[in-house]
Amino acid sequence: MACLRRLATLLLAASIWATPASAADDGVLVLGRISDDPGTHYGQLEPLLDYVVPRMADVGIREGRILMARDSQQMASYLRRGRVDWVTETAGTGMLLRERAGAEPLLVTERDGTSHYHSIFFARRDSGIESLDDLRGHRIAFQRPSSTSAYFAPAGELLARGIELEILLSPLDRIGTDALGYVFARSELNIATWVHKELVDAGVMSNLDWTNPRRMPPAFKADLVVIGRTEDYPRAVELVRGDMDPRVRERLRQVLVEAAGDPDAREAMLRFFQTTRFLPVDPASQQALERIRTGVARVRAEVE
Repeated sequence: MACLRRLATLLLAASIWATPASAADDGVLVLGRISDDPGTHYGQLEPLLDYVVPRMADVGIREGRILMARDSQQMASYLRRGRVDWVTETAGTGMLLRERAGAEPLLVTERDGTSHYHSIFFARRDSGIESLDDLRGHRIAFQRPSSTSAYFAPAGELLARGIELEILLSPLDRIGTDALGYVFARSELNIATWVHKELVDAGVMSNLDWTNPRRMPPAFKADLVVIGRTEDYPRAVELVRGDMDPRVRERLRQVLVEAAGDPDAREAMLRFFQTTRFLPVDPASQQALERIRTGVARVRAEVE
């Protein structure tokens, strides 16, 4: 049975096997994930879904399914059509799904004991760049277009400061205006390397990556200086489709919040991207998500 479920999920991810819309209203809870590696992510999602489903029988849930999407556009379509009920995502992509499909934040996800983090901008100590305002006319390395900590949040911060962003063809491309040229480096280690080797003038990554020697080598860090940071925002969020049955939504919220205190959930939560707790969306988190939402909207309107 497990092999059949895995095969079904991989086929769904490739969009070559169609099933009827299976919303929680039909007794099926569908957990979605944007993924470029469905096989690996299935193994991370399935244990928690298997834990949650039996605890939702009192609101009519009998079965759980997993549906992967190749990108945020496809996931937004699944949410609008009722194909997915619950999505786990980063704050930036979560706010994209809110704008495109009416997804609603349900909980903040704490991973490895950290529920919130922020982005750090950095440059070489000898670059003469001391603040974000000094970045005009220079080049910065982001990670990838879907990253919250190394694209959405910092790009939104720069735009809010009135700094125009222009994409470059490569790190060697030059910017001829007061705009800030940007490139995508694909990984935090590449960002650190490109700044240290002066391929770009500045980089950005989360404060967690800044203190991780595998992503920011100490030998590089000694030559770098922090020139700015964003405010804190949730590390990840759980979202549900906007038209989910309120009884199902509230029961899902309750089961996830209580899971941290249940020994039977411990292994499933750790496999769920090293989750340690699910937390209510308190006013501070709501304000942070609203800042991210505004930043994402500006990035889409003014940059992409």
